[in-house]
Formats: sequence, structure tokens, C-alpha cells
Amino acid sequence: MKFSRVIMLLLSVTLFLNMQCEDDPVSLPQSNCVSLALIDSFSYENAATSPYTINDVIINDDCLIITVTATGCNGITWTMQLLDSDSVDETSPPQRYAKFFLINDESCLTEVSRTTSFDLSTLQIEGENEIVINIDDYPDPVTYTY
Repeated sequence: MKFSRVIMLLLSVTLFLNMQCEDDPVSLPQSNCVSLALIDSFSYENAATSPYTINDVIINDDCLIITVTATGCNGITWTMQLLDSDSVDETSPPQRYAKFFLINDESCLTEVSRTTSFDLSTLQIEGENEIVINIDDYPDPVTYTY
């Protein structure tokens, strides 16, 4: 008796999980950048990063292009992210605060430089056409005009 209830429960769960619904496809903005800049105040405050040095930051259209150096083998396995604090200073132009995060599990001690890019369109502020982005560990603020 108990065995048939278990089978009936498993069958019900299987049928429930097998139901397919027609969801609208989710579309992400088209971008020539490698990743999107994310707005996440919790991760901005709490995420751990591997040591790195920012060598250069430039903006090309909606892409922030950043070159960093860290120790590693070749940098191919690095995970890189740009996180915004979700805090906007109401100056003219408005200012945002971002951090670059690197996850580097490579055990080699060679200095490696890598360049990546982040789509900044997620950081745009409605009613504005320019913002200043202050990136932690980079001395100069960058101006993003859109």
C-alpha cells in the first residue's frame, strides 16, 4: 500500500515537471562587449576578489574596456565582473560607483595581463545622457556619454 503511494507520488511529480508552457523568450540587449555591468549592492559590498592591478580603462560606445594584470598561468580561466553599487550621487553629471572583481584560481606566478569589456547600458540613468563612473582601485573617474 505504501509502495503504491510512493509510485503514485513519483508519477505525479514527473507529470507535473513534464508540463511545458509557452514562455516568451527573454531577450538581452545586443552588445559587442564581453559582459554586462551588473547593478548589485550586496555583491558590491561583499564579493571577494583576487588581487589585480588595473592598467587601463577606456570607454568605446557603450563598452567599458578594462585591462588588468594579475599573477597566473595565462589568464584564460579568469572570471571577471564589473559590479555597480546601485548608489547614484545626484551631481551634474550624476556619479555611480563600481568595482572590478576577479576570480583567479591559477597557481602560476607569472604576471599576466588581460583585457575585457563590459556593456554599461545597464548603468544609464533615465533623463540623463552622461554619467561619471568611479571605479575602485582606479584613480581617475571615467565619463560615460550615451
